[in-house]
Amino acid sequence: MTKVEGLFSDKEEKQIISTIKKAEKNTSGEIRVHIDESSDSDCLSRAKQAFFALKMDKTKNRNGVLFYISASEKEFAIYGDVGIDKHTRADFWETIKDTVILHFKKNEFIVGLTKGIEMAGESLKKYFPFEDDDVDELSDDISYDGKVK
Repeated sequence: MTKVEGLFSDKEEKQIISTIKKAEKNTSGEIRVHIDESSDSDCLSRAKQAFFALKMDKTKNRNGVLFYISASEKEFAIYGDVGIDKHTRADFWETIKDTVILHFKKNEFIVGLTKGIEMAGESLKKYFPFEDDDVDELSDDISYDGKVK
């Protein structure tokens, strides 16, 4: 177990996963959370690396979203796939990111993360509404340092 695997209690992890499942009921988009203990590159670059390592680019509509946290550096990034970029403005993620960071600065990590996930689900449903034949393409579990716990 890495140090970051203990970052959230079991109850908090279940709350995050439950929020992901609820957000995905509104959209065919796929949402994941990944936490690294530390990053040797800038946060967005590392988020992109984790996104591809987790095979989030393999969704049917290329509409995966990664909430990435580098625990040691206390940095956060959101990385969305190309399918989302085709339909949205360049600043699509800014409001969500700002909301998450606002709560993180107040040490409200669970509140920030769950609010961000909820906002992402709401935003994605405009472009990628839930379809009757929708399949959950990616695990909703939190991944740590490239491994799912």
